[in-house]
Amino acid sequence: MPQTYNANVLPSNKSIPATKAVATPGAEPGWRHARRSNSLSEVYASIRVPDASASFWRKLMAFWGPGLMVAVGYMDPGNWATDIQGGAKFGYTLLSVILISNLFAMLLQHLAAKLGIVTGRDLAQACRDHYSKPVAMVLWVLCEVAIAACDLAEVIGSAIALNLLFGLPLAWGVVLTILDVLVVLLFQSRGFRVIESIVAGLIVLIFGCFVYEIIVSNPDYFAILQGLVPQPRVVTNPQMLYVAIGILGATVMPHNLYLHSSIVQTRQIEQTEPGKRMAIKFATIDSTVALFLAFFVNAAILILAAAAFNRRGMFQVEEIQDAYKLLAPVLGAGAASTVFAVALLASGQNSTLTGTLAGQIVMEGFLDLKLKPWMRRLITRSIAVVPALVVTLVYGDAATTDLLVLSQVILSLQLSFAVVPLVLFTSSRAKMGVFVNSPLVRTVAWVVSAIIIVLNAFLLWQMAVEWLK
Repeated sequence: MPQTYNANVLPSNKSIPATKAVATPGAEPGWRHARRSNSLSEVYASIRVPDASASFWRKLMAFWGPGLMVAVGYMDPGNWATDIQGGAKFGYTLLSVILISNLFAMLLQHLAAKLGIVTGRDLAQACRDHYSKPVAMVLWVLCEVAIAACDLAEVIGSAIALNLLFGLPLAWGVVLTILDVLVVLLFQSRGFRVIESIVAGLIVLIFGCFVYEIIVSNPDYFAILQGLVPQPRVVTNPQMLYVAIGILGATVMPHNLYLHSSIVQTRQIEQTEPGKRMAIKFATIDSTVALFLAFFVNAAILILAAAAFNRRGMFQVEEIQDAYKLLAPVLGAGAASTVFAVALLASGQNSTLTGTLAGQIVMEGFLDLKLKPWMRRLITRSIAVVPALVVTLVYGDAATTDLLVLSQVILSLQLSFAVVPLVLFTSSRAKMGVFVNSPLVRTVAWVVSAIIIVLNAFLLWQMAVEWLK
């Protein structure tokens, strides 16, 4: 009788016996070095999954979780800034950008999960193993810049929410986000499932808040459907393009590719071809469904701004604080502003949890640097908190939303340096063996990469032209 497992947390040094062994990833041709250590070693392979004879739903529940943690990055405070600007200025037009960005994200997160499951490497480790040391170091620095930009948005977003709800000064709100270091350490010591459950609970809260906001805003549903259809003026209008690429950067986030390629390895799968195929299948279902939830939240923020502000000619509502103050009187619903701020706080806290993990993965993966967990988390959190604190002390409330949007554009500009290696690795038969991307997936993935590169190059050209005027 086949042995079955439930998804309890087990010591990471235990393993499931394999029947048809697959070659150790470090021994495969195509990699420069043997793998030295497991990604997130303290929780690596710590969650058991059922074998192939279990029901579809039992297997799905065992693999459910990493996708939600990835989806957090697609509804973080950076998205709020770009979506509010996009909705207030341009109505429902940029809904098509959110939709296309989410479709891009679904493909790229599938590739990230596949890389981690098949090779036993996260994307940072794979880059270190494949490229020369100077190239790997450049990629590491670029990735740290992207994470700093992402964390800047998350920290400032949380601080704004605390300010709106409790009147706490922004600087104090920024300092309080350091506590997420202790939260991650506390709950991760109790098992990775606990962190996944916290993230899932906060996502449910955010989702519920925006269901309420959509109902009370009474949007034009026909215009929403029209907005899902791409329009040429998104590219030809420089202001619209700037916000659109900010949305792209806020949706397809480079640090999420590193994060996903690592946390899928928390599942203790059979190291066989069937075992890996099952893991890829359910990891893909997990991330795709979670990204549909993220699409709803992203779209809901833009729809809310379009229905509440653009429809009434209030095109200049760009600040999150302004949106908070105006929602209740404009919509005539007293709870609208409070629910908005609660969702923002949940979004910021969720994002800081996953962003801290991503920082740890990138530092360990590129540098092969092993530090004590509290020290690693303190370093990665400081990279975000220190710049955010300086910004809030120097500029105060006035520039926070502009900085949020700028942070998302920076993310988009860094995205190519994560996407291209990911597509390159997963399209290499030497690295992936029988799991190499099919010709269709390979073609679509390179087309997506090309679109991202071309749009970013066009944005840089537009910004240079504006600067030279």
